[in-house]
Amino acid sequence: MADGQKTSGVLASLRGPFKAIEPPQTDATHKLHRTLSWHHLVALGVGAIVGTGILTLTGVGASLAGPGVLLSFLIAGVVCAAAALGYAELAAMIPQSGSAYTYSYVALGETIAWIVGWSLILEYSVVCSTVAVGWSGYFAGFMSGLGLDIPHALANGPDAGGIINLPAIGVIAMVAGLLLVGTRESATLNAILVALKIAALLLFVTIAAPHFDAANFHPFLPHGFASHVDPDGTKRGVLAAASIIFFAFYGFDAVSTAAEEAKNPARDMTIGIVGSMVSCVIIYVVVAACAIGAVPVDRFAASPEPLALVLRLLGSTTAATVFGAAAVVALPTVILAFLFGQTRIFFVMARDGLFPASLGRVDARSGVPVAVTCVTAVIVAAIAAFLPWSEIAALANAGTLCAFVAVGAAILVLRRREPGRPRPFRAPLASIVGAVAIIGCLYLFWNLPLATQLRFFGWNAIGLVVYLVVRRRARKNEAALQA
Repeated sequence: MADGQKTSGVLASLRGPFKAIEPPQTDATHKLHRTLSWHHLVALGVGAIVGTGILTLTGVGASLAGPGVLLSFLIAGVVCAAAALGYAELAAMIPQSGSAYTYSYVALGETIAWIVGWSLILEYSVVCSTVAVGWSGYFAGFMSGLGLDIPHALANGPDAGGIINLPAIGVIAMVAGLLLVGTRESATLNAILVALKIAALLLFVTIAAPHFDAANFHPFLPHGFASHVDPDGTKRGVLAAASIIFFAFYGFDAVSTAAEEAKNPARDMTIGIVGSMVSCVIIYVVVAACAIGAVPVDRFAASPEPLALVLRLLGSTTAATVFGAAAVVALPTVILAFLFGQTRIFFVMARDGLFPASLGRVDARSGVPVAVTCVTAVIVAAIAAFLPWSEIAALANAGTLCAFVAVGAAILVLRRREPGRPRPFRAPLASIVGAVAIIGCLYLFWNLPLATQLRFFGWNAIGLVVYLVVRRRARKNEAALQA
């Protein structure tokens, strides 16, 4: 791990004031290519954020908060916006891949950075696998409509009564193959698919808006504002819905993993992170308002495809079919964004000596870390193919909340420790932004199911053991080199 250890030392040096902010490569094999412009980064963020969340959680949130789900979207959006501003400042100031892992390393030290990186691995793996399984269900239904039924045993994992989920493996392999072709090429295709997804949502708004009826918003808070448990055991209220809807917003953090591949990171990272976040808050609120205004909440709240159901209830069956088809075609953009992000986090941790150094090497022609992309795809595909993802999907929220808390802390620590450090983008009201990100995310974590919290702490307990083993081996290697 000699290369990784040298790199780790350079990364550690960034903790000092006014140090160089260029990525700490030691040679061309550890250098990513700068090929992405700001519009690629906005598309990457929107592609990650606008996915299964808006397509399914509109109904879930409405069942928990009624029309007040609009406030739930705004609350979750405010918390994520605070985190996004923190990400934007840090990404412009420290333009390295690694996202919250790198920022934690610089501001809080290697041990905290490991915990954050380990949590991000959990987040990205579970999100990619969950979306792949969801896409598999849509794909199987689409093929069935064409008269080509996929055997249940080959389209579902053991938890769903099958043997292996081949469509999920296929879509992950397809996305991984696209990433291996080149970062710019995959980003361009991602932008096209994101445009298709936005067009589908515009179609929904165009059809639903003329049917808007303000009476559908009364009563606005049928389940109240604060979280509470109903007699049926369900936690309801605007804040309870916000804890669930939070899943629909994160994804902009994947943009920060592309910092070393942005042409002008000081400008492009800010536009990519803040631009994608603001765009998605607007999209979510407008779409949710049109859905509730067009059809009473109780008619679509329990549906797994609430927006398509609204279109059918309005008599637009053809539009509902087109909407569903566009959503299925564009859904892999979520997998692409998160798989891209995870490979970059693995890559940086390997470059820092915390994973095998071979995972930190870049292909000279494509500018892609080939080994780490293949390893990541295999891990994610295995989770999607065999594991009971429905029981661990909420872990993605826990991992993300951990990262967001770390970003909020990093921006506060660096503002206090190094107030004069050059910041191409300065988050407004940094103390408030940091506090909102930390307190808001801790509150949302508190509202997660107890089983999810315990699994999260168990995952990180395993991670700390791995970290201690890694550091022990690193110290032995250093002692051997000195001898």
